[in-house]
Amino acid sequence: MMNELKPYPAYKDSGVPWLGEMPEHWNIERAKRLFRKMDRAIQDSDDVVTCFRDGIVTLRKNRRVRGFTESIKEIGYQGIRRGDLVIHAMDAFAGAIGVSDSDGKGTPVYSVCEPAPGVDSHFYAYMIREMARSQWIQALAKGIRERSTDFRFTDFGIQQVPLPPLPEQAAIVSFIDHADRRISRFIRTKLKLIKLLEEQKQAIIHRAVTRGLDPNVRLKPSGVEWLGDVPEHWEVRKLRSLFKLHGSGTTPLGDDYYGGDVSWVMTGDLQDRVLSRTKRTVTDKALNEVSALRLYPAGSLLVAMYGATIGKTGILSMDACTNQACCVLAEPREDGNVVYFQAVVNIARPELVRQSYGGGQPNINADVVRSLRIPVPPKAEQHIIVEQLKVKGTFLDEAVAQTQREISLIREYRTRLIADVVTGKLDVREAADRLPVESDESELVDEVETLTEGDEEVVDGLEAITEEVEV
Repeated sequence: MMNELKPYPAYKDSGVPWLGEMPEHWNIERAKRLFRKMDRAIQDSDDVVTCFRDGIVTLRKNRRVRGFTESIKEIGYQGIRRGDLVIHAMDAFAGAIGVSDSDGKGTPVYSVCEPAPGVDSHFYAYMIREMARSQWIQALAKGIRERSTDFRFTDFGIQQVPLPPLPEQAAIVSFIDHADRRISRFIRTKLKLIKLLEEQKQAIIHRAVTRGLDPNVRLKPSGVEWLGDVPEHWEVRKLRSLFKLHGSGTTPLGDDYYGGDVSWVMTGDLQDRVLSRTKRTVTDKALNEVSALRLYPAGSLLVAMYGATIGKTGILSMDACTNQACCVLAEPREDGNVVYFQAVVNIARPELVRQSYGGGQPNINADVVRSLRIPVPPKAEQHIIVEQLKVKGTFLDEAVAQTQREISLIREYRTRLIADVVTGKLDVREAADRLPVESDESELVDEVETLTEGDEEVVDGLEAITEEVEV
């Protein structure tokens, strides 16, 4: 249906820079003639309504209960009613515009607008979000704060906006909502596939580094609760015994210590793979003057010790120093393969997290990392396991990357489609009339669970490499 969309029969110049040409039968009107700014009193029973950057305007508790800045006093809060158009004055440039699905109350930074007769709030929510996407709202900024505007109702009210006939507004909203639901279901299915692939990769790694590749090998108790049984000929050793050098780093104080040629690792740089570049660098002066800063050689294993990144790892491909949140294990002994050790630490991450301490920002110390007991096969076997995991992991990594590309492309397509429809570049009136009746929620869930033909091929390949690992 979407491929059948065509432009309108005739166009005219709208005179509006961000809109360009518009259908000949559309009119132009000032926004203040289409909406009235409301200033309702709040009620004791009102919950807080939040206008999010994705265009959703709903009760805050419908999204999440944490991560918000809470007002000590709700000074100037206003009533919001279902169907109101809500524009976030400070975040409109980023898309925080939508129609409230709930009654409640909101901050005075919102412009709460009631539509005039002949105006569909949902159409104008899409249209104003297109003004934001085209950076028109950003261009109206009068302040000096970067990437911030003050898009108040007075600014919105003087904007010239298109005014299609009301039935056409409704048809456009119906079509966009339908397309958005289809695309959202597609994305959720793809995200489900990515989760499946990542879980399977972890399962393959876990089996390989704890049981080896021989399914008939004799096992023995490891004496480590999270590890279970291991091959009889393997050792179980503390991580510290596998490296000649241990250490950490620090955060130099002073702007003149940064921006040099020396790589400086933070926990955010660690992505459980080889680390070839860092977000920040320090100077030679920092290495010379800051005693806790030390340069570690390429091949060192780094393990994060703070917050949400606990247990994340990286292997240096260059000499680098680190901040204090990284535990460094350098110069692996002759009987060790650092890539194998990284794989073991990756699957042991839940054990490291379990030993964390602290409140909202849990941490572990370097001794927890160095004392981690891991399975250690003979070096030749470590190498074989690493090579096998590389082969198996390539298929999974490529499948994840391809799926992520598909998600990115469909999101770009959704953005372009909405822009073309809401500005009249495509005529959806006939398509909207032919839209099917939407399925109920249970059928939608079933549709999300269904994999596409291409996804099934990926899963077939996934099962094949899983069988190879288990044979």
